Amino acid sequence: MRERILTALKNTAPATDPVEAALAGDLPKRARKLIRQETLVPAAVLIPLVGATDTEVILTRRAGHLKHHAGQISFPGGRLEKQDAGPLAAALREAEEEIGLDPACVEIAGYLTPYITITGYVVTPVVGFLRNGYTVTADLVEVDEVFKVPMAHLLNPENWVRRNREFMGVPVTYYEIHWQD
Repeated sequence: MRERILTALKNTAPATDPVEAALAGDLPKRARKLIRQETLVPAAVLIPLVGATDTEVILTRRAGHLKHHAGQISFPGGRLEKQDAGPLAAALREAEEEIGLDPACVEIAGYLTPYITITGYVVTPVVGFLRNGYTVTADLVEVDEVFKVPMAHLLNPENWVRRNREFMGVPVTYYEIHWQD
């Protein structure tokens, strides 16, 4: 799995214009109505991967007391701050803040296409493999739990549950992937 991911992401770079890159993707036309490009907030997440063959993904359950996205499952990440040189710096900084991950333990594999959320962020996913000896510890101010899910489980369509909801009068489709309650 590791070699397939490294090959697929070889020579990728963060998008020069993340909004344009996200809009060029598969964002449904009806969802585009929700996007106010001038107010989108740049953000980045780290997709931390562990293991070469039976690869696992590290995820977090956001703290239940947070004002935004409380209790949601997420990758470590957040908005780009002034001190961040770009999405990579933001993703590594946020991973260190949220789960105590030392940036030196991350081998960057590459970048995925930016994604626009219905809550107003344009998120650049940064994919990285964690080196042996890494440790993670949840910052309980931001994260209630840090856990791993096998990549095989996430990629298996039998585990995907399609959901629909309305957001600001526009129907939006999303998927849930259930994992050990």
